[in-house]
Amino acid sequence: MNEKEILTDVDHPFIMKMHYSFSTKNYLNLVLDFWPGGELFFHIVKQKRFRESVARFYIAEIILAIEHLHKENILYRDLKPENVLIDYDGHIKLTDFGLSAINFTNDSTDDIFWGSPEYMSPEMILKLKYNRMIDFYAIGALLYEMIGGIPPFYAK
Repeated sequence: MNEKEILTDVDHPFIMKMHYSFSTKNYLNLVLDFWPGGELFFHIVKQKRFRESVARFYIAEIILAIEHLHKENILYRDLKPENVLIDYDGHIKLTDFGLSAINFTNDSTDDIFWGSPEYMSPEMILKLKYNRMIDFYAIGALLYEMIGGIPPFYAK
């Protein structure tokens, strides 16, 4: 329901657009844009590493999307290459707001353990109080992966 509320209220060129929603007995169904470029994850795996100019382009759009969410008092909490989709023209859309926090202001903190470990801030991994900066930590981890080919603290 958080995801539906966020997608209903947020309007930004780099955030997924919901066109319609409906419920069945067991499911909430969301009708979203189709993004034929697929997930950023697919492109990282395929290309191994992005040129700096390509990584800079994607990160700039991701930063604009995250900043907009923060202005709307939404903490994203799950930035990873699988949640960044690409359109025909190579622009991104953030998707999957299932772990996002609504009404998360500048002064808000939380200590809930959410997301993918490769992109989590040390505060979240240690189950300490965290704030909006965890989204920017995830941006740094994602940028590192785009340029280096693997997440910053990846190990078998």
